[in-house]
Amino acid sequence: MTFPTLPTRHASKGGLFVVVTLLAALLAPRSVMAQGVVVDQGTFAVTLEGRLAGTEEFTIRRAGLNRDDALFATGTVTLRRSGGEQQLRTLLRATPVDGLPKCQGTQPCYQVDVEGPDAMSVLLGLSGRRYVARIVNAAGEEIREFPAAPDTRILEVDVAHLYYFLKDVQEGVVSPVLGPRDRMRANLRAGSWTQEQIQLGPNIVQARRVEFSSGEDRRVVWFDRLGRVLRVSVPAKSYLAERTDLVG
Repeated sequence: MTFPTLPTRHASKGGLFVVVTLLAALLAPRSVMAQGVVVDQGTFAVTLEGRLAGTEEFTIRRAGLNRDDALFATGTVTLRRSGGEQQLRTLLRATPVDGLPKCQGTQPCYQVDVEGPDAMSVLLGLSGRRYVARIVNAAGEEIREFPAAPDTRILEVDVAHLYYFLKDVQEGVVSPVLGPRDRMRANLRAGSWTQEQIQLGPNIVQARRVEFSSGEDRRVVWFDRLGRVLRVSVPAKSYLAERTDLVG
């Protein structure tokens, strides 16, 4: 089930101030990000409607040695679309919130640039008690607002590594989710975690499977014991992403 966002506003001086603030939040820590501890790094093969459509390369880093330090996730997704090749470049900064459990206490700041079909640029971050997104595409520029919650996650269509930030969500917990590119807001409930074996290339690996759902919106994710995302399936989108770097 998806929910309406708050009213859309055209870009203004206030919106521009928010955008500048968000850019500072993303750009200022880049030197820290480059020196951070790598939490996970790898490649997914992406299948759409049963056909190999492209790849996703990503890196997730922690800013320091403390488990409560900010996490930075960067990714490049390259897909073959009917209108040509599409490339997505993403950057997410997840900052812990004091006083909340690790599985619930993150505040995201996010940027995605899309080249090729459906080209656009999106910048999203927290401003007071709302998330503000600046969206620029062929139709122009807009500022869109979403209600804020301290346990909000960012999940983009066709970006598998972002599910890493759901690895600690317990069964029955509902997580607010934003999909800035699609102006989507939903509440995903975590189902039961089950152990099962899956095949990645020639290898059979042990995995923890969980389904996140909201009405007919279902996302199935397989994690390994370290919390790394092994596979993501979104049946409604005929989308499947599987790790290839762990195959050997």
